[in-house]
Amino acid sequence: PNDSTTSSFLSALGLTRANAYREVNGQLDFVPEVVQTALAHKLADNATTAKNALEALAASGGTAMPETTDTGYSHAEGLTVGLYLLVETRLPEQVTCTTDPFLVSLPMTTVDGSQWNYDVVVYPKNQTGEPTLEKTLRESKPDTGKHDGTTDDITDGYAHTGTASEGDTVEYQIISTLPVVTSDATALTTYTFVDMLSKGLTYNKGDVVLEFFTDTGCTQSVARWTEADGKFAVTYGEGENGSSTMEISMTEEGLAEINSGVAVHGAASTERGYSRCTLRITYACTLDSSADAVLGDNGNPNTVTLTWRRTNREYYNTLTDDAHAYTYGLALTKLFSDGKGDPSQVEFIIHNDTDGYFVKAELHEGVYYMTDHVKEERDATHFIPVSDTGKIIVKGWEDDTYTLTEVHTDSRYTLLERAVTVEISTRGNGHICPVCGKEGVTASAKVNGDPIAMTEDNGSAAALAPFEIKNNRGPEIPKTGDNTMLSALAAAALLSLCGMLLVSGYLLRNGKKAWKK
Repeated sequence: PNDSTTSSFLSALGLTRANAYREVNGQLDFVPEVVQTALAHKLADNATTAKNALEALAASGGTAMPETTDTGYSHAEGLTVGLYLLVETRLPEQVTCTTDPFLVSLPMTTVDGSQWNYDVVVYPKNQTGEPTLEKTLRESKPDTGKHDGTTDDITDGYAHTGTASEGDTVEYQIISTLPVVTSDATALTTYTFVDMLSKGLTYNKGDVVLEFFTDTGCTQSVARWTEADGKFAVTYGEGENGSSTMEISMTEEGLAEINSGVAVHGAASTERGYSRCTLRITYACTLDSSADAVLGDNGNPNTVTLTWRRTNREYYNTLTDDAHAYTYGLALTKLFSDGKGDPSQVEFIIHNDTDGYFVKAELHEGVYYMTDHVKEERDATHFIPVSDTGKIIVKGWEDDTYTLTEVHTDSRYTLLERAVTVEISTRGNGHICPVCGKEGVTASAKVNGDPIAMTEDNGSAAALAPFEIKNNRGPEIPKTGDNTMLSALAAAALLSLCGMLLVSGYLLRNGKKAWKK
C-alpha cells in the first residue's frame, strides 16, 4: 500500500489508498472490483490519456515479456501471488491501436469456483475497428434535458442490473461502437439487433429511437432516427419459454448513411460515414402484473445480439450482451393475540416511501400483483389476508422502503398503533453472468429496522420478505351484574346520548311545539 509504484498506479486511475484498499484480518488488501471499475471508467472517459499514463508507469518499473511468437504467444513464469498490470507496447504493422491495459490477478479461481488456478491464460484483443455491444437498464425517470455528460445526463442511472415494481416502466439502452468503414469494400451490408425480454416483461412498442454520437459519453449527437424516418425497421415476435423478441434492422437508406456520410469525418478522411461513432438505441418495456416475472436472485435476463456483415466477407459476425431486471415481494401473516380473530376482516394499504406513491394491485389465486402507482390514499388497494391462512402475499416490489398501514381489523380487536415499515435493499451476490460478465444481485430486508431473512419463491432465493403482524383483543362492555358502577355509567351515557338526539330532533322540527309519541 505504501509503495511508490502503487501510488502512481492508483493516481493514474483516480483512486486513493482509502477507497482502493480494505482491511482484512488487520492487513490492507486491494478491493479488486474497485480497481477494475476505475480502470474501465478511465479508459471509457479518455482512452488516450489513460493509456499514456499506464504505459509510462509500466515503462518506468515494469518487466518486458518475450515478444510474441508467430501464433501470438508470450508468457511469464515464476511470478508471486498478486495483482498484475499488463500494457501492450509494440504492434504489428496492420494494427493501428494497442489493446486496452488490463489487470490479472494471480491466482484466479477455476470456472466452477472450486479450485485455485495458478496458470492463467488470457486473450487480449487489439482494437481494429470492430463494433462493440453493451445493454443496460434503469427504472423510468424523466429527461432533465441536460445532456452534457454530467450526473444529470439522460444516460445516467443505467446499469447491467436493476430492480422494478410490477407495472413499472423499465428503460433500456443498447450502446454499440460502430466499426470502421474506409471504402465500399469494407461497407456494412447488415447491422441488426435482436433483442429478447424474459417472460413477464412486455415491449411498449413504437418508442424505439436510434442516436449517433461522436463520443462514448453520448453527449455530441450527430443524428437521431425514429421509426417514422424509414432508416430502420422494427419487428416483434415470440421467443422460447414465453419470452418476447424485437428485431431492429437497418434499411438500405439507413445503411447508406452509416457507410457513406461525410458529416462526421469530412470528405478528405479515409474513414467514412459513422465510423467509430457511438450508436445508442433506447426503448422501454413494462413489468407485467402477473405471475410471469421471476422474483429473487434468478432475476429476469434480457439479452441482445448484434449481427453484422461487411461486403468483403462471406460470413456474419455476432456479439451478445444482456441486462437483468429483478423484482421481489412480501409475505405478511396476520395473527391475533388469542388466536380467534377473523383475518378476512383486516385491511392494509401500502405506501412506497422512496418514490411517494400508494400501491394498487390485483388479486389472482390468493396472491396480489402490483399493477399501478396512485398519489391519493383513497385510490389505493386494500389488502385483505386469505381467511384460512391469514397471509397477504404481494409480488412485484423494487428495492425501496414501504409503509403498511392497517385501516380495518376484526371489531373485537384494536388497530395497530403504528404503521409497519419494510425496507428492501440489494447488493452483489458474487455470481458472474456468463453472457455479460457482470455480477448479479441479491436482496435483504428489514421490518421496522430489524433484519429478517428473505425466503425463496419457485426455486429463486431471496425473493420474499416474510413477517408477522399481531392484533390485541380490545376491551369488552361487561355483562349485566358484572360491574354495577360501569353499568350505571354506561346507562347514563346512553340517556345523555338520547337527550342529545331529542334536542337535535326538536331543532330539526323547525319550531314545532309538540312531540308525537
